[in-house]
This record gives sequence, structure tokens and C-alpha cells, in this order.
Amino acid sequence: MQEWYQSRALYETVSKLIKRGDFENALQIAESIPDKGIRAKSMSMLTVEMAKQGRDYHDALNQTIEAIFEIENDESITKALMSLAFEFLGLGKPDEALKIAGLIRDISNRSKIQAEVALALAREGKIQEAFKIINDILDEDVKTWATSKLASELKY
Repeated sequence: MQEWYQSRALYETVSKLIKRGDFENALQIAESIPDKGIRAKSMSMLTVEMAKQGRDYHDALNQTIEAIFEIENDESITKALMSLAFEFLGLGKPDEALKIAGLIRDISNRSKIQAEVALALAREGKIQEAFKIINDILDEDVKTWATSKLASELKY
């Protein structure tokens, strides 16, 4: 229980350092958080904020992905990767979202991210790219949904 309280306190410290723009110290402290889930969450928060501010987040993203895979629960790993992918999609970084989606072992959840990336690209007018991603979706139900949704995303 003490590990959890210590981890929460360090998470709060990381959060405050991020708000101050002190990414270097935030990363160092985030890496030291004993609870693997809280560590991954802290590092995700840091990486997303770096991306929002236009900083070079690539090393932090790789470290975040490593931290996520240290979590010992497959469902938690999937949730953390999906959350991170959706954050990057929300930042207008569909390539990063797709790369993260490729790490998700659960086909249904991976397919959901791929579908959302494809639809975001379709909204930008990148129809060929969107259609290619949809065709690569392995979950047939998600593929069918994305294909039907594609038409509604197109502006005339």
C-alpha cells in the first residue's frame, strides 16, 4: 500500500513539473515511480504534453511504450496503448496513433483505433489513405462499420 501512496505523490510531482515545462525532471521522476501502472500513466501524460507543445517527444514516446509493456496485465496494457493512441489522434498525429495501434495485441481494439484513424484521415480528404487503412483492419465487424461510416465522413 505504501508503494501506491508513494507512486501517487510522485505522479502529482510529475504533473506539476509538466505544468512548469520542466520535462527533463518530470521524465526522470516518472521513470522512478514504483507502481508500473502509475509510471506508465505519468509517462503518457508527459509524452502527450511534449507533443502538444511541439517538443521532440519521440524518445519519451519510446520510453512510455516500454513502461506500458512493463504492466503485468494484458487488459491494462491494451487500455494504456488505446488511450495513448487516441491522445495522438486528437493531436492530429494519425501516423503515431497508427504506430501505437500496431502494438495492441487485441485485434478488436487495434481495429477500433485503425478505424478512427481512417475516419480522421477521410475528414481531411485523404480518402486513399483512409481506404487502405480500412482494408487492413482485421476485425470484420469494425471493418464493416468503418466502411459504412466512411461515406458519411466525406464532404460533398
